[in-house]
Amino acid sequence: MPTVSRLFDDYPSARRALKALVASGIPEADISIVANNSDSFYNDRANIDRDNDGVDDRAEGAGTGGTVGAVAGGAIGLLTGLGMMAIPGVGPVVAAGWLASAALGALAGGATGSLIGALVESGVPEEDAHVHAEGLRRGGVLLTVRNTSNNANIEAILDQYAVNTRERAETYRSEGWKNFDAASAPYNADEIRARRSSGAKPPTNF
Repeated sequence: MPTVSRLFDDYPSARRALKALVASGIPEADISIVANNSDSFYNDRANIDRDNDGVDDRAEGAGTGGTVGAVAGGAIGLLTGLGMMAIPGVGPVVAAGWLASAALGALAGGATGSLIGALVESGVPEEDAHVHAEGLRRGGVLLTVRNTSNNANIEAILDQYAVNTRERAETYRSEGWKNFDAASAPYNADEIRARRSSGAKPPTNF
């Protein structure tokens, strides 16, 4: 099954892509989102309780390994399942969807493997996986889509909002970067905030 993954510098761009995917007929169950939370930005939002059960939906997601409960509301449904976890080499993230529930959930739980391995196993080319993982480490957002419906528009939709993977790889390498290293220290909160304030804008809400 073809899998398409793209990196976004900010959450609003990823959210626009997510909404466009759903509008084109991609099931929410085939979409996964992972966003860096090293600066605790997402923790600082007011409680999110779209299912009106009195519990913050992000906490519910974290308690079930980041799984997503499908609810009505288009692209908003996926976001109600955002859960928190820590990924080696990246640090804290908020995540939802099939990738968060399976590969990343196991990784965050201490299972043997790496973020690169999880992405490659899901169908992302290894070279792209390194760039996407490094972008996530630096404060980015990752959308990964399973093309179960053989929708020819997925890449075009994502590319309207995503960074250019090849250009981003060249930028990283010009700074001396080689590959994502899961053993490296995650960026701290100040570094993430500085990167976001210098260009990418963090979300104002979910």
